[in-house]
Amino acid sequence: MIATEPTEKKTIHLGRNVQRTREILGMKQLTLADITGMSQQNISKLEQTESIPDDTLEKLAKGLGVSVDFIKNFNEEKTIYNIQNNYDGANSGVQNVSVSTNNCTFNPVEKMVELYESLLKSEREKIALLERLLAK
Repeated sequence: MIATEPTEKKTIHLGRNVQRTREILGMKQLTLADITGMSQQNISKLEQTESIPDDTLEKLAKGLGVSVDFIKNFNEEKTIYNIQNNYDGANSGVQNVSVSTNNCTFNPVEKMVELYESLLKSEREKIALLERLLAK
């Protein structure tokens, strides 16, 4: 009988997966906080937390434009591999890249467009509110 070492079950650090997904998307904590209605400090704290409640994880995933499964099954090596194999750096134009990991796909360019549109809408609402207050 050959002695084998017990296999360790690798724990998933959900906070780190959220952080890496956010960083790959080029999103700041403050932006994710604004989208999710949380504070930047709360986002920072969650990114240091190994376990995140399902409802909070759903809110973060929605804010990042990915599925909960994407965060739970996040694999940086696979993500980088997909980006490298789907992006041709020799092209001078913007490449529309989809990142796929474990049957979870997101398109960073589309997500950035959504975020900018959301930020523009928010800024327009603030301007309209300020104009109404000044008109009084």
